[in-house]
Amino acid sequence: MKRKNMGIFAVVLLTLVMLPLAILNLPQFGKPAKGERLRRIEASLQYSQGSFKNISETPSFTSDDNVFTTFWKMFFGRRERLRPEHQLPSTKTELSTLPAEQNYLIWMGHSSYFMQLDGKKILVDPVLSGYASPFSMLIKAFEGSSEYTSDDIPEIDYLIITHDHWDHLDMHTIRDIHTRVKQIYTGLGVGAHLEHWGVDAAKINEFDWNDSLFLNDGFQLHATPARHFSGRGLKRNQTLWVSFVLQTPSLKIFIGGDGGYDRHFTDIGEKFGPFDLVLLEAGQYDKRWKYIHMHPEEVVQAASDLKARRLIPIHNSKFALAAHAWDEPLIKISEQYNQVRPDYELLTPMIGEQLEILNARTSPWWNP
Repeated sequence: MKRKNMGIFAVVLLTLVMLPLAILNLPQFGKPAKGERLRRIEASLQYSQGSFKNISETPSFTSDDNVFTTFWKMFFGRRERLRPEHQLPSTKTELSTLPAEQNYLIWMGHSSYFMQLDGKKILVDPVLSGYASPFSMLIKAFEGSSEYTSDDIPEIDYLIITHDHWDHLDMHTIRDIHTRVKQIYTGLGVGAHLEHWGVDAAKINEFDWNDSLFLNDGFQLHATPARHFSGRGLKRNQTLWVSFVLQTPSLKIFIGGDGGYDRHFTDIGEKFGPFDLVLLEAGQYDKRWKYIHMHPEEVVQAASDLKARRLIPIHNSKFALAAHAWDEPLIKISEQYNQVRPDYELLTPMIGEQLEILNARTSPWWNP
């Protein structure tokens, strides 16, 4: 009997050890870099002691709590109005039939958006499967925020991926659309995930901070710093998080990706500004992780630092990744903007709204 109990214990213990390993080996977790890709990572000035680093010291948590209590408060603390009570208002623009001579942006919720600029079709951080996690039952999109699916994506000239977090890089979307994408631009190491999911290596361009690339037809792409982190498994910061400056023949766009406030916004504004449009993360913030996500007043300041002419706050209105009310980011940013009244214009499009970049007007769609 004793030997039998020991056998059962051994099976349970083996299961507890093997199950996490089996889960982490699922394709959605991606693959680590190796070979020439790994050698390029190790040669980066941003990489030291086995991981990528930010310009400034960036602790994950700012409170005196330990990791356990921080996550306990995050998931089991007071959480009110995390999701809308009713379906979000939205519309749907047909992406393949936009007038070719006009410059448009269509926001798809959170950090996913489509741009048509000087005749090129550009897609940024598409997460179109309805959730932002390894599994479909977790972190589901708000009702009404998933107007767009992979089927709606036309042929894309440039796909830009700022980093490998679940709410910015979705395996299912990539698998569905990669044959319609001509070229992909992302940070060091992210290409290992993409190749693992079947993307042609010839399409993948990986950037270190301060790398620049002339594309074609007068387009340029510059990789610029962000203050954030990366990772899809247990080991963090094995791929690089990036913001981008996209220059077209007639426009200059800042693609902020994700991250906290720091001096890099001023540096980028001095080097590349002014910008016709900046897109900055504005949502999923908390005082406990203020170094890796901006609060509303910091978003307003960052746009000024960048010498923006127009600001679109993104990273909101689709997934609940923090404890604030779902509409708080847009309410607070609008209040901050009205108090400060900077020289740029605040644009808050509804999901799917056809936004003509240089002649846009928006309204507070989140008000009941």
